[in-house]
Amino acid sequence: EVQFVESGGGLVQAGGSLRLSCAASGFTLDAYAIGWFRVAPGKAREAVSWIISSDGSTYYTDSVKGRFTISRDIAKNTVYLQMNNLKPEDTAVYYCRARRGLAYDYWGQGTQVTVSS
Repeated sequence: EVQFVESGGGLVQAGGSLRLSCAASGFTLDAYAIGWFRVAPGKAREAVSWIISSDGSTYYTDSVKGRFTISRDIAKNTVYLQMNNLKPEDTAVYYCRARRGLAYDYWGQGTQVTVSS
């Protein structure tokens, strides 16, 4: 059974840090492009960060550059999003995603991140 289970969200004050995790089972992350998305209240879904399977290169949306870091632990089959210097505008539900071609597209269940000012 394929599962992609998120954890690590919560409530934090502005300037604080959180680390989100997404543990995969039933498939191996190293063959997939892995991303983090977020949906803020009243806003469209936004791609926050990606890590490409072939060479490990990463992408960040401008608003999180220098504050967020995506990483993967192949041995643990887990992807992480380290979020530092959080801002109230980072408040959203965060989703992890693993994609390979058009046929394989897995999403986590979402985890709430709330940043208070």
